[in-house]
Amino acid sequence: MQRPEVRRAVLLAASLAVIVPLGFYCKLGYHGPAEHWVHDSAAGVFYEIFWCLVLALAMPRWKTVGIAGGVLIATCILEFLQSWHPPLLEWLRSFFIGRTILGSFFDWWDFPYYFAGSALGWAWLRFLPGRAAGEAKG
Repeated sequence: MQRPEVRRAVLLAASLAVIVPLGFYCKLGYHGPAEHWVHDSAAGVFYEIFWCLVLALAMPRWKTVGIAGGVLIATCILEFLQSWHPPLLEWLRSFFIGRTILGSFFDWWDFPYYFAGSALGWAWLRFLPGRAAGEAKG
């Protein structure tokens, strides 16, 4: 790995170290005004940013627009899967990590948060140094 790629990987890992506790706090720890909204909707923004960061770390050569777009498409598909309840998906949802990744029920109102989170994830990746190969600054 070249030096800028190592620096970017370190910054992505540090970003994950920030976003993961924030996401879990929103989903599980926050108790205050608009608690239901924070737990069920605002946490979706952090979920999207998390997956953008993970994918950027795993696939350092991918362009940020592809990462953010891929995360958005995948999470939209997962949202639609929440309206499907076959035994395998229900079994996976019986575990915390399965419920966290797959979700439990379909809600049209989750989509704006997915779009916002993917846009913020895209911006986060764009402003980190050492962009993916072939990406112009800007």
